[in-house]
Amino acid sequence: MSDGRGVTDNVLGQRYGGGAPASIAPANEVIALLQRHRSVRSFTDEGIDDDTVTLIVSAAQSAATSSNMQAWSVIEVRDPDHKAAISVLAGDQAFIRQAPVFLIFVADWARHRGVAEHRGEAAEGVEYIESTLVGFIDAALAAQNATIAAESLGLGAVYVGAVRNRPEELADLLELPPGAFPVMGMALGHPDPTDRAGVKPRLPQDVVRHRETYRPAPDEAIVAYDDAVRTYYAGQGMSHGWIGTILGRIRSATTLRGREKLRAALERRGLPSK
Repeated sequence: MSDGRGVTDNVLGQRYGGGAPASIAPANEVIALLQRHRSVRSFTDEGIDDDTVTLIVSAAQSAATSSNMQAWSVIEVRDPDHKAAISVLAGDQAFIRQAPVFLIFVADWARHRGVAEHRGEAAEGVEYIESTLVGFIDAALAAQNATIAAESLGLGAVYVGAVRNRPEELADLLELPPGAFPVMGMALGHPDPTDRAGVKPRLPQDVVRHRETYRPAPDEAIVAYDDAVRTYYAGQGMSHGWIGTILGRIRSATTLRGREKLRAALERRGLPSK
């Protein structure tokens, strides 16, 4: 895809709901790829060969990792029955069944405990929240690299946070050992060309970008962004905005759909997060 200014302006107009910063320079191909990212939840019947997944995982492994701990693993699922069982535990979302490959990124300290045990060493440090955070961050960085790699190959992807809805059941299904915990899923496939989803607007930079110190976001900027999101969804026959979505998500613990119990689940799965 050309990285000319015309294409960049068009994508940035979508990304910022028509309010892109005028000072953004023409993008190189890497930045252009990042800017046109979109979640893909509708796939064709075309499969993905093993070499392609191997290439994507190599990109994931090239992500930054805290102190070279590499405290993550990824489970690749292709079997239709296995994907269907995962879908039931992850919000019963049809695109998980439809995607030819479903990846589950795992915060994995089981491997490190095994290394320590084999050498007669303790692994007390795994029990602290710092280690839990490192595992989740490492997994997230790896997953982001995997997404960009997949998109560079013409594939589509969508993250699935719902793998944390019933994480202990999913861990049993995947035969995860103690110290390994599902962080996020990722459906991979060839995008359906009839899919109407586009580049979704993001908050304006003056809301997320702070200079020197933090400052509250002006409400008028939030309202303007909410309008941009409503316009985006209206093009897909939907009517919701951003404000209502976030209020619905944070209003009470029940909106977390089981994830309000994650701390207890982490402890039972060998990550007490002290």
